[in-house]
Amino acid sequence: MEKKKEKRGEADARSKSPPDNIANGVSNGKFKKKKKNNNNEAKEIPTVSIAVPGSIIHNAQSLDLATRLAGQIARAATIFQIDEVVIYDNKCSSNDYEVKETNNNNSDENESGAAFLIRILRYLETPQYLRKALFPRHNNLRFVGMLPPLDAPHHLRKHEWAPYREGVTLKEKASNSEGSLVDVGLSKNVLINQELEPGLRVTVVMGTNRNLGSDLPRQVVSSSKPREEAGMYWGYRVRYASNISSVFKDCPYKGGYDHLIGTSEHGLIINSSELTIPVFRHLLIAFGGLAGLEESIEEDENLKGTNVREVFDSYLNTCPRQGSRTIRTEEAIFISLQYFQEPVNRALQRIDS
Repeated sequence: MEKKKEKRGEADARSKSPPDNIANGVSNGKFKKKKKNNNNEAKEIPTVSIAVPGSIIHNAQSLDLATRLAGQIARAATIFQIDEVVIYDNKCSSNDYEVKETNNNNSDENESGAAFLIRILRYLETPQYLRKALFPRHNNLRFVGMLPPLDAPHHLRKHEWAPYREGVTLKEKASNSEGSLVDVGLSKNVLINQELEPGLRVTVVMGTNRNLGSDLPRQVVSSSKPREEAGMYWGYRVRYASNISSVFKDCPYKGGYDHLIGTSEHGLIINSSELTIPVFRHLLIAFGGLAGLEESIEEDENLKGTNVREVFDSYLNTCPRQGSRTIRTEEAIFISLQYFQEPVNRALQRIDS
C-alpha cells in the first residue's frame, strides 16, 4: 500500500486486486530476529504461518485440477486458523511454468504456478459479496465456483450481524456527509468516517447499532482487530517469496519468525502428544515440493550447501509409517496442521498463563 493511502485510513489491501507483480514481501533483515517485548505497546497476538512451494502446481494436469489443489490449501488454512500463507518459488517452478487447459481457449492469461496459487487463495479468502468488485474476470478463476466455500467467520450472510464486517469502498458519495460509502454485504451501504479511494477492501466496526439508515459514520480498523479485540479468526493473508530464504527474511511481522519448523519424511519422528513447541510470537511451518524441502534449500543461492536442519529449529516427520510412497503437499498440509494443533495450543496456553 502506498504511503498516501496509509495516511487516509487503516485500510486492508489484502484483496484490492490480484497484482500482476506478486513480489510484495516487506524485508525485515535476518531470518530469525528476536525482539524484547515493550510493555507500552499493544499486546501482540501470536501468529501461525505456513510456507508452500508454487511448484506443487506441476502435479496438476489441468486448470480444473490445479484449482481443486489450491482449494484444498485454502480449506486447510481456514480450518486450522492459519494467519499467513507464503507461496515461494524455487528453481523448478520459476522457469515460466504455466497453468494451461488441455484444450485451446485462446487466452493469453496464463501465469506461473506461484501466481496462480496466490490468485486462487486470495479469491477464496475474500467474502463472496466482495469478489466481483475486487477481482476482475480472469481465465484462471473459471473453476473456482465448483470449490467448497471456506465459510470463515468473516464470510457473513446478508441476514447475519457481527461486530465487524469486510467491505469495499464505493465511488458513490454520501449525501450531506463527509467520508466514504462502503458495501459490507448488507441491504444498505454504510458510511465510514474516512475518505478513501474506491475499490479498497476495509474492515468496518459494525458494533451493535443495526440502524443502517443512520448518518452516524462507522469506523475502519485494521483487519487484525477482530482477532485482537473479539478473538475472532479473520482469514489468512497471502504473501509471495522468490525463494525459501525470502520466506524468512521478508517476514512482515516485527522481529521476524521466532520459531521455524520444517516438515519432511526425513525429519525427526516424535508423537504429537510428546512434542513441545516453545512459546512463540510468530511460528512458521514450511512444506516442500515434489522433491522436499531439501531440494528447495539446495536450489536457493542464499542457502546452498546448508544442512536443512541448520535452517529450521525443528525438522519433523509428521506422517511416519505412510502406506503410499509419496504424500502430496496438499495432503501433507492437512496431516501436519492436525499433528501440530495440540502442541501449538499448549504453547499458546503458556503464553496466556
